[in-house]
Amino acid sequence: MLTLRTAYGDAMDVIRGIGELKSSRSSWAHPVGLVPTMGYLHRGHVELVRRAREESATVVVSIFVNPTQFGPNEDFGRYPRAFERDCDMLREAGTDVVFAPTPTEMYPPEFSSWVQVEDVTAPLEGASRPNHFRGVATVCNKLFNIVDPARAYFGQKDAQQVAVIHRMVRDLDMNLEIVVVPTVRESDGLAMSSRNAYLNVEERATAPVLYRALVTAREMRQDGCRDAAGVVRRMSEIIGAEPLARLDYASVVDPVSFRAVETLESPALAVLAVRIGSTRLIDNMMLQD
Repeated sequence: MLTLRTAYGDAMDVIRGIGELKSSRSSWAHPVGLVPTMGYLHRGHVELVRRAREESATVVVSIFVNPTQFGPNEDFGRYPRAFERDCDMLREAGTDVVFAPTPTEMYPPEFSSWVQVEDVTAPLEGASRPNHFRGVATVCNKLFNIVDPARAYFGQKDAQQVAVIHRMVRDLDMNLEIVVVPTVRESDGLAMSSRNAYLNVEERATAPVLYRALVTAREMRQDGCRDAAGVVRRMSEIIGAEPLARLDYASVVDPVSFRAVETLESPALAVLAVRIGSTRLIDNMMLQD
């Protein structure tokens, strides 16, 4: 275990082993807040830590690039990593414990148990990224068991992931609360994401098209549009007008079940996945009066 000093003058422990973390839990003040991350942190992650700091006596942040949520042709190998920088950011934000296991620590030889959430995982991200949510649900289940937090903090940007975790916690009677924190955006509306680091200058200039499409969807709803298909069509047109943008999906869904809706009588969620060059970005926005 490595101990660093936080901006508040307190110790921040960096722990690699599951057994070591479990052994240290008895010394923690309660309640415990957990912020699961894959590292390469940005202001969105810092906002999660800030919220956890407000509501928790002990704040634990996990940094783990989870191999089981990546497909064979995805970016696991090149996913950005900056562990020392991340620790500096977390220390400044007042984190108490950083849990940074290796893949072998989390998935030892002969590991063969998986958490499979049905229904809400089927459309959109689940259709585009087979087995992605199996990996997400399994690693979150493991982290909840290892850390035993009262609350776990997730960002709204990954809305379907949040819905999956909510469903797993409810269905399996897990003893924690899932706290969802609003998406943090750049000044031009681009949702903060570790994958934004992949964008070159021209692609970065194009990327706010997701936000523009979502804002248009919200304005249509506020102007009285109730036709979900019309909203999807307009979002698709906005994405299609950008030469560097390629639409993966656009939809308007129920924010709990993630089933597509036909009419906008109740609050709904506009969701997008778009490739800007070779970088795949996702975003979403609530549609309501």
